[in-house]
Amino acid sequence: MATYAVDESQRKAAKVVGFTYLLALVTANFAEFYVPSKLMTGSAAETARNIIAHERLFRVGIACDLITFATDVVLIAALYVVLKPVNRSFALLAAFWRLIETVVMVVAILSEFDVLRLLSGADYLRVFEADRLQSLAKLHMGAHGSGYLVGLFFFGLGSSIFAYLWFKSRYIPRPLAAWGVFAALLIVAWTLASVIFPNLPNKLELVSLIPIAIFEPVMGFWLLIKGLRQPDRLSTVR
Repeated sequence: MATYAVDESQRKAAKVVGFTYLLALVTANFAEFYVPSKLMTGSAAETARNIIAHERLFRVGIACDLITFATDVVLIAALYVVLKPVNRSFALLAAFWRLIETVVMVVAILSEFDVLRLLSGADYLRVFEADRLQSLAKLHMGAHGSGYLVGLFFFGLGSSIFAYLWFKSRYIPRPLAAWGVFAALLIVAWTLASVIFPNLPNKLELVSLIPIAIFEPVMGFWLLIKGLRQPDRLSTVR
């Protein structure tokens, strides 16, 4: 059975992984779940009124998204440092997939600035009826949702490879790593299903995200508290 020694750079990178997992979860959940729950409805007019009335909250959500994706770049780099000794090619592939996810998500944020411009009440927009501006704003919010879906697909691909490398390395408990593989592949399956069957119930999205929502904070706390398993312990695991 192959074993993988742990050096100081990996131990430090593992702490970075743990911290960034937890930080990104806070900002991502605020931006992608809390803010939409307060502002977004099925009605374009009502959503527009909510955004206008709570513009600061909407902007804080954008800022949290930016922090999340900046943090993701640090997370991806740290994951690569930790897992490169296990399989450099796979670690590089996972890192590239996760970087694609981050780029897509950042581009999707631009649509939210378009929403703010459309609802700003600027003089040059007075040639458009209010209901048309509200519909356009809703359309741009939908574009953000599409970007989020595509980003999740690459997130799932990259995370599944990283989780496989965790499993292979035995740096963390193998059941935890196996759960990570399952959680990431479930997201891949859900995103593909959503593209092919666009009318799937919204509850399925929540179900698909629950496993990864368990895995990432557990990983974060494990790496911060326990760190990576040492080589002498690795050799005793069967």
